[in-house]
Amino acid sequence: MAPSQSGDPTDLPQPGPHPSYIQIAKPYVFESKIQECMLAAGVTEARDEDIRLQAVAWIDNVRRAMHLPVRTYNTAVVYFHKYRLIHPDNTGFIDAAAAALFTACKIEDTLKKSRDILCAAHNEKLTANEQVTPDDPMFENHAKIIIGVERLMLEASGFDFRNRYPQRLVLKLAKIYNVDKSTVGKIAYNVSLDLYRTFAPLKQTTPTMAIACVELAGRILDVPNPEIESDSEYKKWNITRQEVMETLLDLLDLYTHHRPSTIVGQDHALEKFISIRIALNQEASAEEVPPFAQSNRKQAMTNGTATNGVKDKKDPKGFTSPRSIASPKDVISPQPIGLTSVTGTTVQGKPGLKEGTVRFMLDPERARDEKHTVAEFFKMDEEEYEVEVENERRRV
Repeated sequence: MAPSQSGDPTDLPQPGPHPSYIQIAKPYVFESKIQECMLAAGVTEARDEDIRLQAVAWIDNVRRAMHLPVRTYNTAVVYFHKYRLIHPDNTGFIDAAAAALFTACKIEDTLKKSRDILCAAHNEKLTANEQVTPDDPMFENHAKIIIGVERLMLEASGFDFRNRYPQRLVLKLAKIYNVDKSTVGKIAYNVSLDLYRTFAPLKQTTPTMAIACVELAGRILDVPNPEIESDSEYKKWNITRQEVMETLLDLLDLYTHHRPSTIVGQDHALEKFISIRIALNQEASAEEVPPFAQSNRKQAMTNGTATNGVKDKKDPKGFTSPRSIASPKDVISPQPIGLTSVTGTTVQGKPGLKEGTVRFMLDPERARDEKHTVAEFFKMDEEEYEVEVENERRRV
């Protein structure tokens, strides 16, 4: 009697071709995920802020020189932020910023060539007599680099072309709440532009960002509007006070530490932002509002990948802060790309570079259904049976 030897099913080769990998687009990124990406990349917060502010200022200056609309600026900055979370290049930011603006021009249908963007950035520091044209050979090599980075930019975003534009809603809210358009409305609009110098556009919805901008503009001019801070208004826009508070704190951090690099911060004293910050901290302490409005439940899994922006209906007030992270050793290396095999196995690192194909999907339900359908064809069926073996007697 010789029992059959059954090994580990994971060690057995998968039948048929490689099932490929799926990346589901994530329209929202939590603060804890942002911190994990920076810790895994070894980028300090000060260094990241320095590069981020310089890159956003570069994008803003170039798009103004090219007379591009604000929506192109919004899309370019969001794509730059997502790219930096996956490819934290500490050597420079010009290539990534130019590629982000180049990609945003295509998405927002404000088409510009890569040469045009490089030429506008080059001519910005020159006089009218010294300026060159986009056909100058000096832009040849750099333009090819931008086209190459564009592919990485699209992959980092998961080919998700759904973007948010809070400026339009800011103007509508100013009209709904009867605020002065020449004072509060103007400052709120400029605050919405400064908002993209932070990671708030990756974390929050359009109503959250717009309401935070209008509220902060009223606090700066000492014209508070209690109506916009009421719970009934938050329910109308399907947002919470925690989300608005997080956006306000992100803006105040920007105005407190990098006031000269902003539009609104240059026109107001530092003491004003500090006083607003103190008032918000007191409100947060009194109502026990956490600094980051992130659900502490396990993230909803769709095809093995977490989907951001989904709240738990059973525990809507359960929030945690990423500040509980003690050191980079306590953080598991994140998977920014979010690759998962169709068969349901989790992917470590970047296996798509060796074998298989990476496919991008927007609908998590479709990816989950495909995983269940394809897994049936890759299931390993094992059967144990016994075989009788006759041992011949040895002759003496």
